[in-house]
Amino acid sequence: MAHDEPTGIDFRVDPSSYNHWRLSVAGPVATLTMDVDPDAGSRDDYQLKTNSYDLAVDIELYDVVQRLRFEHPAVSVVVVTGGLDKIFCAGANIQMLATSSHQHKVNFCKFTNETRNSIENASEFSGQTWIAAVNGTAAGGGYELALACEEILLVDDRSSAVSLPEVSLLAVLPGTGGLTRVVDKRHVRRDLADVFATRSEGVRAKQALGWGLVDHVAPTSEFESLIADRASHHAAVSDRPVDGQPIVFGPLDRTIGDNKITYEHVSVGIDRSLATATITLSAPSTAPPTSVEALEAEGANSWIIATARQFDDAMLHLRFNEVDIGTWIIETTGDPEAVLRAEEILSPEAQTWASREARLYWQRTFKRLDLSARTIVAIVEPGSCFVGIFAELFLAADRSYMLEGQWEHSNVADAKVQLTTANAGWFEMSNGLSRLETRFWQRPDALAKANSLAGQPLTAVEAFDAELVTFALDDIDWEDEVRVMLEERASFSPDALTGMEANYRFVGPETVETKIFGRLTAWQNWIFQRPNAVGPDGALSRFGSGARPEYDKARV
Repeated sequence: MAHDEPTGIDFRVDPSSYNHWRLSVAGPVATLTMDVDPDAGSRDDYQLKTNSYDLAVDIELYDVVQRLRFEHPAVSVVVVTGGLDKIFCAGANIQMLATSSHQHKVNFCKFTNETRNSIENASEFSGQTWIAAVNGTAAGGGYELALACEEILLVDDRSSAVSLPEVSLLAVLPGTGGLTRVVDKRHVRRDLADVFATRSEGVRAKQALGWGLVDHVAPTSEFESLIADRASHHAAVSDRPVDGQPIVFGPLDRTIGDNKITYEHVSVGIDRSLATATITLSAPSTAPPTSVEALEAEGANSWIIATARQFDDAMLHLRFNEVDIGTWIIETTGDPEAVLRAEEILSPEAQTWASREARLYWQRTFKRLDLSARTIVAIVEPGSCFVGIFAELFLAADRSYMLEGQWEHSNVADAKVQLTTANAGWFEMSNGLSRLETRFWQRPDALAKANSLAGQPLTAVEAFDAELVTFALDDIDWEDEVRVMLEERASFSPDALTGMEANYRFVGPETVETKIFGRLTAWQNWIFQRPNAVGPDGALSRFGSGARPEYDKARV
């Protein structure tokens, strides 16, 4: 039976409140030790034994990944290891999975995937390489955590092994991209991957090395030396600054009412009758930093970083705490010129660690929007500022509505949208393309036309002609058209909408990320509802009871 999830899941944590991770820094190397407190999970009806994890553990992991990138500019290598004897990580807690609601299981898996993608993003783009020092058993999600790292080191103590036992023991799939990363990232042969994913006891050191499941092995007496050697290797080739000014993340201020969430630069209004959340992002109200030195001085309080942080938190809050709110309406407000000035600091040409991290933060935040199982509608009205970095919001939307002209009896100027060089590739989607390339996939003339308009403020008619917005409406039709659309959306099956939207959002080449969030999430969503997994006689329900699960043998 599913238990009630904790109300008001809060993603705002800081190192002083961590229950499950220990961070130590020595020069360019940070060591992140997983030492899970069994009694500090999200709920009190299970214990997180043997370094198993639930959402509470992964919220802390996500937080420390972010802080390592911003607060520790001199750190070029992160070694993640287990804090228990001969145990790296036992994976997601089985009792938690067995007793959680369906939506919590799926949301949990998606969040853990996004966190592991952010680890890979740090290794690939930030000069901060993650190494998994697997000091003991790494099962299921534990091995998937290791898979997210650039290198996997496994101790050869004759008992430690890596495994993905979900198929054989739990009748589900590895929930954090394990199957995909084994073959697409580590290039393990398909037949060996098949053996590996159905061998519940896993594979030990020398065979794991031979199959490509790990990169290096060493006996216990030489394991610390191996870790130091690999860390030194990666530190030597990193471009992280040894004298960078840390950008410290202070407490994230937020006020929550019954139907309102308010941050400094972001607000959310909820209409429960229409099942909508209107997310409004505001332009800077003061002059933004235009130099890297100024950005480092303002730090996490700068608009460009604070807004990404607040938007990210708002989406996570809505995902987990407002599961019945199916449509997110995206609005912006403020001075478009202020947004354009603020985004200049993100230019790849700046070539500084701080501007790079701020840009990558926005990239990950926009991806969070893309990957949310919600209908996304952009509303472009007079007073909005959908320009440059904020233009990504209407490009990410499933639909966008733009008002022609002004409101009657209003002197607020006509709405305009404006593309900049930021929209040409600063914020890649999971498919490796910009949102403009995705919008005009295999239509080079339309893409070229859109790119040629960069820097020009476009009216509703001009934006519509350039195929940048879905509808351009006058004020006579506006209210009825938008209302009918929202009412219609609320009347559809959420399951069908989720599947439809996920199919349409990612055109073009398939990547590790699109496989994980498309193929894996779709299949896992289905499997998590099947009696073979979650029924009273299913594998998740009977795990640990001594009774064998009973399966419906029909292949579907």
